Amino acid sequence: MARSTPDEIRKRINKRKKELGSQGGNPDRQLAWPGDEEKYGFNSITSNGSGPDDGGHPLFRMEVFIFKILASACLFLVVAILFRNQTATFDQARNLVRTSMDKDFQFAVVSQWYEEKFGKPLALLPFNEPKKEKQSKTASAEKPFDIPATGKVLENFQKNGQGIMIETANGASVEAINGGNVSFAGVKAGLGKTVIIQHADGTETWYGNLADIKVKLWDYVEKRKVVGNVSSSEEKSKGKYYFAIKKGDEFIDPVQVIRFE
Repeated sequence: MARSTPDEIRKRINKRKKELGSQGGNPDRQLAWPGDEEKYGFNSITSNGSGPDDGGHPLFRMEVFIFKILASACLFLVVAILFRNQTATFDQARNLVRTSMDKDFQFAVVSQWYEEKFGKPLALLPFNEPKKEKQSKTASAEKPFDIPATGKVLENFQKNGQGIMIETANGASVEAINGGNVSFAGVKAGLGKTVIIQHADGTETWYGNLADIKVKLWDYVEKRKVVGNVSSSEEKSKGKYYFAIKKGDEFIDPVQVIRFE
């Protein structure tokens, strides 16, 4: 049997396309067996790839993506102009930007508000609700604030106007006095390894001079959660840690709210 020429194959393809078009997509039509044109790599049925009229991926819209890039660029240029142009007219706007960048975002406050209004975020995740209820009942029977680690005050609040240094047993665990979000977990100048926790009432508690850190940045910690262990003092049998409470932009004396030895 003689092979068909390329021209004859193309004519057959065009003829078959016309036949398929005239059938109007009838589901009762018979399946066509592959002919010569299929054998030589000419497909009679077009592919289902994305064409120029496709909307693209349903979760990605190019125009929205471009708009976000342009809006970000415009915002950056506006802020740059504000700080390059030192006229008094823009003083209020510059102060607003500085305040927004310098002030910590209150994750704990926003988280509590969201849970009160809408419930747990990502409620499909397996939260351990029974355990939390048990802890909350136990906590309700305790004092509003518990000492992070039992000990006596070595350096009082008046020494630096921020926090106090507490002496305790060597290697003692330091616990969060209340639940909240970890906004800092690392090394601070003068305090060594430090953990800062934001609480829902707008306060922060600082736990410094730690030998190690047991939590990570942005973790939510429950009350009595161990955040670290104390560092050793000059006496090997003793340890000490730093503790501070901050309300807004000011520190308050921890002795006023927590009873130490």
